[in-house]
Parts: sequence; C-alpha cells; structure tokens
Amino acid sequence: MKTVPTGFPKNFLWGGAVAACQIEGAWDVDGRGPSTSDVRVFDKDMDRANITKEGGGTLEEIEFSLKDQEGYYPKRHGIDFYHTYKSDLALMKEMGFKAFRTSISWSRIFPKGDENSPNEKGLEFYDHLIDEIIKDGMEPIITMSHYDMPIYLVTEYGGFANRKVSDFFVRYGKVLLERFKGKVKYWIVCNQVNLVPTVQFGSLGLYDDQSKNMEELMYQAVHNQFVACAKIIEAAREIDPKAQMGTMVADGTFYPATCNPKDIVLTMKKNRMQYYFTDVQLRGEYPVYALRYFKEHNIDLKIQPGDEELLKKYTADFLAISYYYTRIVDHTKNDITPFDGEQNPYLEPTPWEWRADPLGFYNSLSQYWDRYQIPLMVAENGLGALDTVETDGSIHDPYRISYLRQHIEQLKECILDGVNILGYLNWGPIDIVSSSSAEMSKRYGYIYVDLDDYGRGSGKRLKKDSFYWYKHVIETNGEELGSD
Repeated sequence: MKTVPTGFPKNFLWGGAVAACQIEGAWDVDGRGPSTSDVRVFDKDMDRANITKEGGGTLEEIEFSLKDQEGYYPKRHGIDFYHTYKSDLALMKEMGFKAFRTSISWSRIFPKGDENSPNEKGLEFYDHLIDEIIKDGMEPIITMSHYDMPIYLVTEYGGFANRKVSDFFVRYGKVLLERFKGKVKYWIVCNQVNLVPTVQFGSLGLYDDQSKNMEELMYQAVHNQFVACAKIIEAAREIDPKAQMGTMVADGTFYPATCNPKDIVLTMKKNRMQYYFTDVQLRGEYPVYALRYFKEHNIDLKIQPGDEELLKKYTADFLAISYYYTRIVDHTKNDITPFDGEQNPYLEPTPWEWRADPLGFYNSLSQYWDRYQIPLMVAENGLGALDTVETDGSIHDPYRISYLRQHIEQLKECILDGVNILGYLNWGPIDIVSSSSAEMSKRYGYIYVDLDDYGRGSGKRLKKDSFYWYKHVIETNGEELGSD
C-alpha cells in the first residue's frame, strides 16, 4: 500500500539552471559559429512590461544584425562563463548543489549546422565543463537545444520548417549522446517546446517574413522538431540505455477571469492547446482537439510516412517544467492565441509584469502529474528583480527569498500529494543575461555579477543574502525555509 511522504526525498536534486546562450559569451571563440541568440540587440527603450517576442525579425533585419558594428548584443558576451566556469561552479558547490542544468551551444559543435563532422574544440570545452560539474558533486542536466540554433540554418534553410534541419539536429544529438555517454544521465532535448510564437525564432529558427501563413509554418516546424526529438530518443535507447530523455515546457496554465461559463470553457481550450505539446511527446500521438484546431484554422501539416509510429514509440522519460507566473483569460478580451491573457488583479506586479503565484505552482505541477503520471523536474523557477549593491558589497534580497520560499513550500505540498518530482533547479543561480529582455538588470541569481546592460563592470561575483538562505535549504533538504 502506498504511504504519504513526509518531505523531500533524500536523493532530491537541489540545484540551479542556466543556458549557454545567456552565460557563456565567447561567441566567436574556438570555432563557434553565430547563433540565433547572437542577433538580439539590447534596447534601452524597451517596454519591460510588454515584451511579446524574443529576438528574430525579418530576414533582412537578421542579416543586418550579423553585420552591425554599432549595437550591443549581450548574449554574445554573457558573463564570460566560458572562461570562469570553474570558479562559478565552485560557488554552486559551496551552496551544496546536487545538480546543475546548462545547455550546449549547437553552433559551438556544428558552427553552420550542416557540417558532416563536429568542431572538436567545442566538444572539448563541454568535456571540461561536464567533468567539472561532476567533480563538484553535481548531477549534470544538459539541454541539447536552448534558443541557440546556428544562424546559417535559419538564413539558408529556413529553420525547423525545413525537414533537413531536423536531420541536422538529430546528427548533433547523436554526437552529444556518444561523446558524453555515462557522464550525463538527464537530457532535455529541446527547451520549452511550447513557447511559441514568443520564441519561434530562437526555438524553431523562423523569421518574420518567411511565409504568408506563419501559423501553419510554425506548427509544421514544431512537428518537424517533435520528429527530431523522437529520433534522438530512439538513438539514446541504443547509444546509452541508462540515459533519461526529457522534454520541457514553459508552463502556460491559465485561470478563468470569472465563473462565467464562457471564460471557463475558453480557458480550458487554451490550456488544452498547451497540453497538446506534451500530449504528443508523452502520450505519443496528436490529440483530436489539436487536429480539429488545425483543420479549423487552415493548417495543413505535412506528416511523412513513419512519423506517427516514431512519435508513438519514442516518448520522453520525464517532463521538465519552467514556472514563473500565471495569467487569466477573459472571453471578451482574449482568444485561443497561445499565451494571450490578462493580468490577475489578485497578484502583485513586477517591473516585467511577471506576477508571482505560488499556489499556481502547486496547481500546475499537480495537473501535469495527474495527466501524465511520469516524473517531473522543475527545470526553471525564479524571480527576476532589480538588485542594489550596498557600499559594503552586500546585496539584500528578501523579495527573492520570499518568492523562492513560497514556491518551495508549494513544491513540498505536491510531494506530500505523491507527485514524483526529481529536482528543483532555480533559474539563474548566478546573474546572467535575461532571455526575454536581453538585459543584465533583470537579475535572478544568488550570486551577483558586476556587469551592466552594456557589459561594463568588473565582472566580480558577490554573494547575495539568498546565497546563504538557499545553502541552508539544501543542507536541511527543504525542511527549514525560514519565514517572511
């Protein structure tokens, strides 16, 4: 008979998560080619509360950015983790991290993306990085594709809308599996597969003027990505049977704005179209509600012979989830468009309008568990905020501690309900360039990095109050979280 857990399991993976394109820098070092992350210019006049997409543009704009000598492109520089990873990981070790999630830059391994042979210098860097993670007592959790596609695959092939790019991705995935066999147990094949159209450029390699029917092109590219992921999982079963292969979504669970049945039904339909991504990759087939949506919106997917069999046979082993905030759906203002919603008046705003909702964390994880009954991993969760360095070098961030404490409390509630959660990986344990706004000012870390939005500063690392708080959380396996 099952028993009720008493707390976090002893082998729970406490840790943190970053992405190569936001942390490494060294964008043109050791043979790395330019990627989709490298053409996102910093805009000092951005409206932080209304960022609708991350990077991209028309083909002409992308090609301009590659040649631009005037603008500042923060993700080309990150925080220079390419050269500082040993000392940065030592700080994670000091906190007691059990796991560290990062990604591999596709264009560091295949600079253009379509080469027959990988760049050995790129592989050597990740040899050293993964060995260092393991040496420091952490489980490496590696994402194969995290908004870091070789730009050549966009400008010359049209991204994942072109089936050839799926084949190039499978080749890349096989190289990683073979190279790091026995070292990496947990792989996330693609980061946040559902976060479209917001990041259709970084994730799928689609540019704005690529088609007259961008929605159809987007879902075709998603399908091609699904097939590539299944083929990589198929390869993993042969190359490294012990490897655990995951998919990942950005949680987009909505609440209805009112108890008006029209709000409730629209919310259900919107949430279901987010589940469609995981239905395909975890249940192994397209749900009929998604097929109906495609039919009614004149979306004609080109599904090749054998695709459906692949999807059915090679499903993911676990589901990784990023969670930051929730929004609501009002049928008088919103439609079925992904991520189209309103702010919840019961939640407090931030400068980026990411309204924290710890109870929504409990709700979201519970819904995914009830739906799929496979292990979950919190691959991202955190608070981006404006931090202040005091004259003595201290950084007091009670707002971050409060956010994390409340979310970990709800994480424990899920575990007490019997939800199988592998680990909790806080987003940005060290300050990095923001994915959504391409700025350093939006800081998530327990560790402050002395760089501004234009990369100016000493680069010095400083421990925030949250550094010591999270260290104690890990020491007590989540039993002592303090109080507000």
